[in-house]
Amino acid sequence: MKSFRADYVFPVYADPIKNGVVTIDDHGRIISVSDIPPPNVKLNEVEHLKGALCPGFINTHCHLELSHLKDKLSQGKGLINFIKEIQSLRNADNANILKAAEKADKDMYENGIVAVGDISNSNISVDIKAKSNIYYHTFVEAFSFMPDKAESTFDKAISLLGEFKNQSASITPHAPYSVSKELFRLIKKYSDTHPNLLSIHNQETEEENKFYRYRLGGFLDLYDHFGMDISYFKSQARNSLQSILPLLSSKQDILFVHNTYTNLKDIYFIKRFDRKVHFCFCPGANQYIENRLPKIDLFVDQGFNITLGTDSLASNTKLSILHEMHLIQEKFPVISLQKLIEWGTINGARYLGISDEKGTLEAGKTPGLNLITGLDGLKITADSKVKRLG
Repeated sequence: MKSFRADYVFPVYADPIKNGVVTIDDHGRIISVSDIPPPNVKLNEVEHLKGALCPGFINTHCHLELSHLKDKLSQGKGLINFIKEIQSLRNADNANILKAAEKADKDMYENGIVAVGDISNSNISVDIKAKSNIYYHTFVEAFSFMPDKAESTFDKAISLLGEFKNQSASITPHAPYSVSKELFRLIKKYSDTHPNLLSIHNQETEEENKFYRYRLGGFLDLYDHFGMDISYFKSQARNSLQSILPLLSSKQDILFVHNTYTNLKDIYFIKRFDRKVHFCFCPGANQYIENRLPKIDLFVDQGFNITLGTDSLASNTKLSILHEMHLIQEKFPVISLQKLIEWGTINGARYLGISDEKGTLEAGKTPGLNLITGLDGLKITADSKVKRLG
């Protein structure tokens, strides 16, 4: 056994413990969490640490297979330019893609991440995930905005899903602007009859809302750039989220990712529908692409499960949940460290369906154990770091 005392312990399922003690066994299983060591541990056997102890982090949104694009895409030029660049660069030598993905997996582990919701468009990450110390749920992404390609696109997604058959995986639509109603309906039909966790990129740019509401804006240029005839598409007179929510299954948990331009009307619209909605914020990627953060304070206390993600190294400088927490706390200082840790641990575990083992420091669980240092009281600073202890 190992026992650690820290300035603060965040069990997550209970209030923080000042000068708390966490005891784990050799397999990382939690033995006890208290303000005193367990009876069979002597005081001189307790390791004293500066900082805060919390469970391992849950990253609910990543693209492992895009890790080779680190530092290769322009910053701050908006999502549409980002999409054009990524499509021109994403095809690379498999050896380079694998090497970068393996490094990203190791970096996430060292950054205290114990579980990841990962988007995949190929089978290149299958072996990496099988060997990893991180728990992965793979979202096999389906996208085609052309109605006549809906069935073939869905069939390809089913085939790719089969390559992840020994791992946790599901089929998911990519984004409102890249999935036709016909493809949405095929995914809904499958989701209504199979276990199929959903994760969808949502309102990452205001151009998405313009396109759905008025059939105007930069997406018209994007479809033209890719030689796509979208004359069939009619304006919906409402934002993209409101347009596609009825096309999503009511039987599965749904993660809306990014939400950079989601507003209160969208939030209230969701509440009118029988859907199991969660939200994921990836502030590092939002700054990288759109140079803007979502209005995260609008979502607090609305009754939704909020999680955190890193997105990919194509759109972020690092894969660190602590970094995402710091960005949020800088912009929204009223959001407490306790709340951010909940978002980065138990909320993600609940969404991924692994809260029986991850997300809280409770006896019998193996959630991972992180030490956060460099805090200013209970505020994350630019000097804050995370160290994995178990």
